[in-house]
Formats: sequence, structure tokens, C-alpha cells
Amino acid sequence: MMTDRKNERIAPVRPVGKGPVKRLLINIARYSVLGFAWTTVSAWVWLRERIRTPHWLGTDGREVAVRLWSMAWLAFVWVLLWGTVSWANVLAGLVLAIAIGVLLPLPRVPVEGRIHPLTLLVLILRLIVDFFVSSAQVAWLAIRPGRPPLGAVMRVRVAIKSDMVLTLAVDYLNLVPGTMVLEIDHRRRLLYVHVFDVRSDKKVRSFYNQVAFVERMFIKAFERDSEWHPSPFHGIDDSFHHVPDGEHAAVANGAARHRPTQVDGTTPGDEEDRR
Repeated sequence: MMTDRKNERIAPVRPVGKGPVKRLLINIARYSVLGFAWTTVSAWVWLRERIRTPHWLGTDGREVAVRLWSMAWLAFVWVLLWGTVSWANVLAGLVLAIAIGVLLPLPRVPVEGRIHPLTLLVLILRLIVDFFVSSAQVAWLAIRPGRPPLGAVMRVRVAIKSDMVLTLAVDYLNLVPGTMVLEIDHRRRLLYVHVFDVRSDKKVRSFYNQVAFVERMFIKAFERDSEWHPSPFHGIDDSFHHVPDGEHAAVANGAARHRPTQVDGTTPGDEEDRR
């Protein structure tokens, strides 16, 4: 038995190759993907050459995105006002939003820079943390015995170039309890902020550190220098604010960022401005 088994020839194992049917299916799948990609790109190029964006919707891709977002937000608010989610309310909200955009267009908002989702997520998480921490601090100051906290209006300079991003930063400060932006000096990029408690230098430094963090994160999320693309409508409201061209260029380049802010909210050049 042992001899017979040794004398037996072991048939070589042949690799199982792809059969004709399998090769045919693979080739069909490949050509289908290539054909779909080619058709999609060709259709996109054809549509882009022949379809023009309405003038009221914007001339820049970022501006169109802002307009569409505004219309979607108006439709969402319309549905919230009715209190019922239905196709009729959604369609009526969209029609109303389009009518407002066409008949009552809002002023053009320069959209500049790029959005970085991860930095924006960190900013939102920090906003949530600051909201709860500041709420607890304000609540404790309201019920604790002793003298009421000492409030003051602080002045701080920011180096945010875009008015839209500056508005978002101001909204951030207004959402955090204990701080409220009272006035914005557009020409010098100064914010006048009412702070709920400035009893000590530590409180004052904490406020300025908070504003510095907000400024740094908003610039990192929207206005990185390497990705800054000024909009054709950048500075359209300078005539309203009486901003000289040279000074606006200095602010746009971030030159104002290097002017130090003192503890009382003033800057070394403010005395000369008053004169």
C-alpha cells in the first residue's frame, strides 16, 4: 500500500483563470463606468456653456451659494411660522423666497476666502463650551451676596478683513453671555463690547484672550492669507463709512493686527486719531 501511494502521480494544481463570461462582465463594468463618467462630464460642460446664471442670483459661485442658502433659510423660516411641515408650506416658502430675492434683493455681500470645516467645527464646540461656562458665571454673579459686578465697555481691535466674517464674529461674541457688542468702527476695525464683569485685571485679560481666540479661529476658518480671494464687491460700502483707499488697503492686508491694544482698550495711535 505504501509503495502504490508513492508511485501515484500527483496531478499539478492549475490556477483557475478568468473564464470568458467573467472577463466579459468585467469589461462591460469598466466600459460602463467610463461611459457614465464621460457622459456626465460632457453634459456638465454643455450645460455650463449654454445656461447662464440669472443676474439677480449672482455672478460668482460663492455668491450664488450664499443666495441659495438665504432662500433656503427663508423657506425654512416660513415653514416654522406655519408650524406644519407639508409640501404646500415648503413650496410656498420657496416661491416666497424666490420672489423676495427677485423683487426685493438684498445688498450684495462680498463672499471671500474659503471655509475649513474642521476649524469651523472646533469653533462651534468652543462656542457651546463658552455658552455654558459663561451662563453659569453670570448666574452665580446674579445670585451671590455682595456688591454687583463691575461692568464696562471695552474697546478691542480685530484683523478680520471681510465684513461678512466680522459679522459672524460679532454674533459669536453676542451669543456668549456676559459680552455684548455695542458698536463697530468699520474704518479702524474696532469693536466696543460691554463686558459684564471687569473687577480685576484677570477678568480683563480673560476678555481680551477670548476676543483673540475668536479672531484667530475665524481667520483660520474663513480668511487664511494663502487662500484669500477678494470679491469684486469687496469694499462696496466704504463710501458709506468714509473709508480712505489707503487705510482700507492697510486693514485688508492685516496691518491693523499689529497695533497693540492696551488694557483699557485703547491703542497707542488712538490719541493721534483724536487730535
